[in-house]
Amino acid sequence: MPLLLRPLAFLPLTGRSRCLAVASATCLGLILGNGGARAERITNPTAVFTGLDKISGEISTFEAPVGQTVKFGALSVTPRVCYSRSASEDPQTTSFVEIDELTLSKKVERLFNGWMFASSPGLNGVEHPVYDVWLKDCKGGKTSDPPPPPVVTAQPGSKPAKGKKGQAASPETVVPDAAQPPETGDGNADFFDQPVDPNAPQD
Repeated sequence: MPLLLRPLAFLPLTGRSRCLAVASATCLGLILGNGGARAERITNPTAVFTGLDKISGEISTFEAPVGQTVKFGALSVTPRVCYSRSASEDPQTTSFVEIDELTLSKKVERLFNGWMFASSPGLNGVEHPVYDVWLKDCKGGKTSDPPPPPVVTAQPGSKPAKGKKGQAASPETVVPDAAQPPETGDGNADFFDQPVDPNAPQD
């Protein structure tokens, strides 16, 4: 029996393992591809943060437009991007944030520069002895809607043609009237149309 016609059970162990590995990789690629197609990232213009003053214990929520700097105590918070997903997807709100500190010597030092995750505030947090800042939400973004269908406008004074129910009206065909034959250019027509003189001699 040729090798190509052998059943899978008669293949060597390495061949069966290779087939299973290829099948598993194919299924995994399909799953990841479908998941990536469903996920729709939304770009938001505003990031929402929660700030904690560890000395006073006061917690406050503040908003920062993307690309603009907002003060929180001695910290300057600047979100660069703020991403979220639609309501039908798993929540994944992220923001790339830059946080600077104004020290007592009037120097600006970069305290944080990286991604913040709203679902896991402690994953990549700000390390500061007095203040703590984490991402709470992103707001203001809208999902992309499909373009509306084209609207056909009728010209002024024209009426739409009506056909059968559920069918478009077909253009009318003009049929010439059989009782009125078209005029011909026969020269005898002028001869018979002339008046007859009664005094003229007849043959």
